[in-house]
Amino acid sequence: MSRIVRCSLIQARNAERPESSLGVIKQAMIDKHVGLIREAAAAGAQIACLQEIFYGPYFCAEQTTRWYDFTEPVPNGPTIQLMQNLAKELKLALVVPVYEIEAEGIYYNTAAVIDREGKYLGKYRKTHIPHVAPGFWEKFYFRPGNLGYPVFDLGFCRIGVYICYDRHFPEGARALGLNGAEIVFNPSATVAGLSEYLWKLEQPAHAAANGYFIGAINRVGTEAPWNIGEFYGQSYFCDPRGQIFAQASRDKDEVLTADLDLDKIAEVRKTWQFFRDRRPDLYGDLVRP
Repeated sequence: MSRIVRCSLIQARNAERPESSLGVIKQAMIDKHVGLIREAAAAGAQIACLQEIFYGPYFCAEQTTRWYDFTEPVPNGPTIQLMQNLAKELKLALVVPVYEIEAEGIYYNTAAVIDREGKYLGKYRKTHIPHVAPGFWEKFYFRPGNLGYPVFDLGFCRIGVYICYDRHFPEGARALGLNGAEIVFNPSATVAGLSEYLWKLEQPAHAAANGYFIGAINRVGTEAPWNIGEFYGQSYFCDPRGQIFAQASRDKDEVLTADLDLDKIAEVRKTWQFFRDRRPDLYGDLVRP
């Protein structure tokens, strides 16, 4: 009997003008996403993942300390507590990316993982922080993650998280596989003209190289006043062979729901013994600064 897990990816455009108060911006996006999460639950999803820092615009297009007040603690902040209650009500595990404060001046790009009973299982902090091209000034806002590559056991499957720019680095993708991830979620915010040619290349390659499923999420729309480009959506699932088998639209709010047959992991790994044939004894040069 196949081990099927039904998952949803949620992509959405910003719901409020960036010049509005931070409270208004956050509440508008939370309200929108609560509706979309309920839609995922109605479709029978067991896990849903939201986009990178889901409760606002991609504010890293500018460098201003105003957005530091967008942070909240994880797991004791109001957004994660709200999502814990929602997960318990809907019997739906959630991956919730937020802007985390650990202490004054110490901020992370973080995703909390909540199980179907509403229990907080832990968090992943974005490891690789970009400062590239006009409009992606993330080192102004985030410290590099320091929690490694945890895998979270939901009881019915094991999941990992890799956030946006992380996807360009195969090392963490391999670490997640070695740590036992069966599904890796990658919440992102990325625009056309910069990385779109990589969008359907890198993550399917990670899935094939490590023999697991990937759920890749991107937001949609163009966000004024920065207008750094079109967030082109196209969230998708790919299987352990690196084949994309479900994909969302380019420009619409959408809940993409698909069934993932986790038995394919063993099937693929019996054919491609990439973990067996590793040579870590020869990889020392890879970890030199």
